[in-house]
Amino acid sequence: MKIRQLVVVLGDQLDSRASWRHDFDSEQDALWMAEVAAESRYVWSHKQRIALFLSAMRHFAREREEEGLNLFYTTLEETDPRNTLGSLLEKFLKDHDVGVVKMVLPGEWRVLDLLRKAVDRSGVDLEILPDHHFFSSPEDFEEWAAGRKQLRMEYFYRELRKKESVLMTQDGDPLQGRWNFDEENRESFGKEGPTDVPKPYQPRQDDITREVFALVEERFGDHPGSLEDFSWPVTEAEAGRALEDFIEHRLESFGNVQDAMWTGEPFLFHSRISSALNLKLLDPRRAVEKAEEAYRSGMVPIAAAEGFIRQILGWREYVRGVYWHLMPEYRDRNELEAEEELPEFYWTGKAPMRCLSEVVDQTLRWGYAHHIQRLMVTGLYSLLLGVRPQKVHEWYLAVYIDAVEWVELPNTLGMSQYGDGGVMASKPYIASGKYIQRMSNYCQECQFNPVKAVGEDACPFTTLYWDFLDRHQDRLQDNRRMQFQVKNLSRKTSDELGKIRKRAQEIRQNSGIPA
Repeated sequence: MKIRQLVVVLGDQLDSRASWRHDFDSEQDALWMAEVAAESRYVWSHKQRIALFLSAMRHFAREREEEGLNLFYTTLEETDPRNTLGSLLEKFLKDHDVGVVKMVLPGEWRVLDLLRKAVDRSGVDLEILPDHHFFSSPEDFEEWAAGRKQLRMEYFYRELRKKESVLMTQDGDPLQGRWNFDEENRESFGKEGPTDVPKPYQPRQDDITREVFALVEERFGDHPGSLEDFSWPVTEAEAGRALEDFIEHRLESFGNVQDAMWTGEPFLFHSRISSALNLKLLDPRRAVEKAEEAYRSGMVPIAAAEGFIRQILGWREYVRGVYWHLMPEYRDRNELEAEEELPEFYWTGKAPMRCLSEVVDQTLRWGYAHHIQRLMVTGLYSLLLGVRPQKVHEWYLAVYIDAVEWVELPNTLGMSQYGDGGVMASKPYIASGKYIQRMSNYCQECQFNPVKAVGEDACPFTTLYWDFLDRHQDRLQDNRRMQFQVKNLSRKTSDELGKIRKRAQEIRQNSGIPA
């Protein structure tokens, strides 16, 4: 068979309405997909992350075959573990008569480079197609970023709000005269804790998913995590139902307590649709439209709708823009010159600090933690400890169900670890243990006191917070948003600072755990 166009479909490109549809001819063209063990091993991927990709790919493939499209699909069982995506594609191109290879822009620079080289070695032309799943393109971001000294999400978000007419008046102004309701979205649960938390949506599991579970246990049994609590959409239909469930049962309460945390409540009022969005099983336009409809119908307050929409139309689009604007050099940035290793308890959950134990255990069980658990617990601790940001990036990419590098790397290296020196965030996101105490109940059953920086019961977060300011004060004192924190450091006596430095060093020498 002469293949006019071979369309490469990757595991995070499962959009049935993708741009390759435009001139796809079912008589002359074909799709190409492959499951490759190396993609689950270049970072030590969580079992649920592996299962999600494989199950979603197999469901997508079955649906395309049912449409009557030509599809060449290689399963994991059919491939040598030493194969890469590039080597499999290169072999296919040598064995078949292909006119041109097309693929939607991948979600990872490494994969784009790998496949470009494979196609080039085969002597076949390659065409990179735009990803219409997003509201904006990398080219749009380049145009917006040109000449700007700072690339702040808020201003990119406002441009997209205007362009897409989202939460806008007919006169072109933001509804209620405000672009951002973030100040209303920082409440804690108080001493009573969350009430009326709805049960998480549970997609059904069919034969394909169960077969994938068995395969993952067989091939990746030594990987972190468990498949027991797998509860993620693997089809477009299930992703749509998950969105509807969130809009109906959680969005109203999502806004004001979206930053709060509570023991034994991993999901609270969060949507849990990020994995479906990132695999392209769910169109972000549908999510934004549903949230805006919920507000305009009086179903939810504007702070809830805007907070949710900002994560998709604002943060998600902005992060992708930053990624393609600065890669591949961006991945190696390490502004704070952090060189510590990632503590072992990030893989086991065996940390004496209750907050870290809670969040890592939750991550290993579900492959999930919400944005504040990532930013202000696991991310905060590695930042304060001084872990090399690339080590933190590899952990986040491995363990979270929604991790694709275009979204995960800037959030981790930039926003969480300040490794980019301020591209993503205007200051390091640092806090003492008192922040965690305010936003959760984790500290109630912890052996450490979040107020104390020294002593056997001093909270490691608090010790390392002051140590971080001490180590980096020359770098931070000219940062307008850090001046208050640096000024507080100056109130510490030389004796107090000496004790803080000593305890911080002991923590580092003991692999991130107080001796």
